[in-house]
Amino acid sequence: MNSASSPNDSPVVLEPAQDSEQAPLALLDRDRSLLAFNERVLAMVTREDVPLLERLRYLCIVSSNLDEFFEVRMAPHLHAARGAPSNGRVFEQLSATAHALVERQYAIYNDVLTPQFQDAGFSIVAHGDRSTEQRRWVQAYFRREVRPLLVPVSLDPSHPFPMVANKSLNFIVRLQGKDAFGRHNEVAIVKVPRVLPRIIAMPEKLNRKGRLFVSLSSVIRAHLHELFPGREVLHFSQFRVTRNSDLAVQEADVADLRSALRAGLEHRHFGEAVRLEVSSGCSQFLSDFLLQQFELPAQALYQVQGPVNLNRLTQLIDLVDDPGLLWPAYKACYPRQLVAGQDIFERLQQGEVCIHQPFESFDGVLDFLRQAVDDPQVLAIRQTIYRTGADSEMMKLLREAVRRGKEVMVVVELKARFDEEANINWAEMLESIGAQVVYGVLGLKTHAKMLLVTRREGRSIKRYVHLSTGNYNPRTARLYTDVSFLSADPVLTQDVEHVFYHLASQSRLPKLKRLLVAPHDLHASLMEKIAALAVSASQGKSARIVAKMNALTDEKLIRALIDAGRHGVQIDLIVRGACMLPAQVAGQTDNIRVRSVIGRFLEHSRVFYFSDGEQQALYLASADWMNRNMFGRIELAWPVTDPVMAQRLIDECLVAYLHDSRDAWQLQADGSYQNAKPAARQRRQSAQSALMARYALAGQKNV
Repeated sequence: MNSASSPNDSPVVLEPAQDSEQAPLALLDRDRSLLAFNERVLAMVTREDVPLLERLRYLCIVSSNLDEFFEVRMAPHLHAARGAPSNGRVFEQLSATAHALVERQYAIYNDVLTPQFQDAGFSIVAHGDRSTEQRRWVQAYFRREVRPLLVPVSLDPSHPFPMVANKSLNFIVRLQGKDAFGRHNEVAIVKVPRVLPRIIAMPEKLNRKGRLFVSLSSVIRAHLHELFPGREVLHFSQFRVTRNSDLAVQEADVADLRSALRAGLEHRHFGEAVRLEVSSGCSQFLSDFLLQQFELPAQALYQVQGPVNLNRLTQLIDLVDDPGLLWPAYKACYPRQLVAGQDIFERLQQGEVCIHQPFESFDGVLDFLRQAVDDPQVLAIRQTIYRTGADSEMMKLLREAVRRGKEVMVVVELKARFDEEANINWAEMLESIGAQVVYGVLGLKTHAKMLLVTRREGRSIKRYVHLSTGNYNPRTARLYTDVSFLSADPVLTQDVEHVFYHLASQSRLPKLKRLLVAPHDLHASLMEKIAALAVSASQGKSARIVAKMNALTDEKLIRALIDAGRHGVQIDLIVRGACMLPAQVAGQTDNIRVRSVIGRFLEHSRVFYFSDGEQQALYLASADWMNRNMFGRIELAWPVTDPVMAQRLIDECLVAYLHDSRDAWQLQADGSYQNAKPAARQRRQSAQSALMARYALAGQKNV
């Protein structure tokens, strides 16, 4: 395999395809594509080859994903619908799709999972199915653990509708009779504290038919009347409101972004309402009342047959705690190109190292940083922080590096959605002990994942770098597929140093030799590579693109791929989530195939392969092919120049997934997805399962 340089370094002029005069191909809708992704995740819940509790986990993941979809994506469509009826079509279409998805989700929960829970020896017992002894226990639990934390609020002119926090569980009650002051205020709200567990295990002595659990909502529901002595409860319902949670901070207008974001976080839980969930039995009086209070149209109402927040059922997985109902335990092997306990700096002087997570463990990355902290010859450590989590081993190591007198610079992305608070806390902690903390470039998110170590070796200074397609988060490193890349290449490490200097000083970025950096040249470089392959294909040469990413929504890149396909470039795209490129449209995208893989692990790596005759180029990247990644973030892509390593990544990250016939879905011309089918007389195969088996064997050999 040749060096991973561009197949054609000079600017390309491409003649239009013969059929280019036809109207541009309509692209798929991004938000509908996101909902279609959740349909594929939901399909995992019905697969008999997936363990029962893992199927429950996928059900909960869909709920969590839908929460984020409404929190981030729905507000603009709702605004458009309110502005003019003619602009409300998209909102209505998305609402209809979301309603259908939610209805299917609850049907699977009630009709498929719940009976199988009982077959497996456990169940969540509804109030109507409880024995006298069980009801007595539930009543005692309610009075002891729940009732002291509940404060019902009756609504009247002096007690207006309360501020209901985003995604909090509440009850709304319609009452008959007069209150203690002789008034007929008929509506009350009961907020359910977040500190209460949503699933409660019943004592074993009450479990005659296996392990029994009760939901908190059913416990409260059965005893609502105790909260309103002397009055009759006519109607009631659980409810939950989802609010727009996309923080909108105008960076150019604030003097202190960190303080502005912290202030914004305080109000996030009370943003504009975008969705209302109620129980299926909620009366129209109460649902209409809530819609009016939250100023929502009827399409925003979701009446569900079960708990209004299925995501909280993840607690049941831990409570059941049955390994036989979970994925078989998988222990990632130590990175094959490293040896535990070895000097990683010496190893990198011999050549670059690639770690394929989660099949190989994140421990290799932690050991790289740990050695840098412990090594007295290491002078400086620089790292970007995007999502590390609230309890981060890497942050503790950086804190220790500061304590030992090393120069530590951390580029913290404060605007990492839903991780803002954790990142602000880490930034303040590191700054307080003497680390240099910077927040990147105004108006751009720093999404690049890079860790640079500067070390004195004799009379010279040498640099070592870690780059990654994923986050510096040990927990997600066990759940996401990503590629970590370690190198001592002086050209690459100098490029990385330039990027760090650029982020801290805001000075002009010099022309780099290895790295492609967004928003500077990554998009243009990708466009040039695609165009160069189109030229080659139009000249009758073999041309191929295989790209793996999380999302494909940038219109210019999509149009370039479509045009390249029309010129004869064979294109295979492995896109986990949203994809706006309509594949396999007759006469337009016949040469483009798109597949999505949904398996045990979340596909997260970004790998781009370009083949022009005998010339091949392979890149790893932090960026998806989205407009925000290309122009609204600091992103990196870097070439894999070692031919052996490049072939390994091609085989494991691309070829294996193109042959997946168990976890893969293929995009159809109409925008729908169908399960991939194995070739004739071949068994279904899973790329992730094959990689797990390969690395498990490698781990045994290294023992």
